[in-house]
Amino acid sequence: IMPIKQAGKKALRQNIKHAVINRQFKDAYREAVKSAKKALAEGEKDVVEKIRLAQKKLDKAAKKGVIKKNTASRKLSRLMKQAKVAKK
Repeated sequence: IMPIKQAGKKALRQNIKHAVINRQFKDAYREAVKSAKKALAEGEKDVVEKIRLAQKKLDKAAKKGVIKKNTASRKLSRLMKQAKVAKK
């Protein structure tokens, strides 16, 4: 459905633009978390760096409002818990 009024047209443009940006942040944190989990499972050496990157991406996504702060905290907490178990 195409908007008729000028404000509606602008809102549609903004929604499309924001959706693209939000998708980028969401993909970035998902990829970082996935990479960190894979590194944990395989016992790679640079696992600390990958976890740090995942934390950075999660915090950035939460700051931008792509995900909620508690969601980011929960995901990071679970990742750190896996790291602690894998370290033993």
